[in-house]
Amino acid sequence: MRRADRLLRIIDILRGGRLVTARELAETLEISQRTVYRDVAHLIGNRVPIEGEAGMGYVMRAGYDLPPIMFSQDEVVALVGGIRLIRAWGGTGMARAAEAALDKIAAVLPEPAAARAGSVHVHAFRPDHLDAATTDLIDRIERATAEGLRLTLDYADEAGRSTRRDVRPLGLWFWGTVWTLVGWCELRDDFRMFRVDRIAGMTEGPPFPVESDKTIEVFRDRHYE
Repeated sequence: MRRADRLLRIIDILRGGRLVTARELAETLEISQRTVYRDVAHLIGNRVPIEGEAGMGYVMRAGYDLPPIMFSQDEVVALVGGIRLIRAWGGTGMARAAEAALDKIAAVLPEPAAARAGSVHVHAFRPDHLDAATTDLIDRIERATAEGLRLTLDYADEAGRSTRRDVRPLGLWFWGTVWTLVGWCELRDDFRMFRVDRIAGMTEGPPFPVESDKTIEVFRDRHYE
């Protein structure tokens, strides 16, 4: 769970109005108590009215609600258009999440923003070549990148030659018609890009160490700036 999602979950739990211990929060969110202490301190530091302390439990003062998110008309167009694109071109799980996000946006936007969202005529359709196996790989690569898991790929290059690669995944890049995995290739001892639709097989491995010269920032600086 990403930190931003975790912080919102802590707020949701504490809004129930009862005293909640750090241990209960840790068990619910499947994190350590130390992480709970850090997250609660972060929220308090950002003026979320949480009372209590480590060892005693926490409670939120009544009446606290997250501030409403306001979007301009142009921002609504960008959100709806972007979500429809990822629904058409993203991974299987991403498409489901995009559909849910569209429903939430439609439900919470005030008028006239809601009316503007309904009138956005930006549409995208999933192409035939983006099959279920590829969209499943997109989801798995995204998760492996977020969790820092090494991947072993059975990969075919442009000429059809097959190789097995151990890769540290650093990101997914979309080029308009195809997705590529950007990663550190252990075989080549360098950055490489792999077309997702050429990956014949993939297995997730153990976490890899973070090294300052093998990051997505270094790759971007070297090749695109």
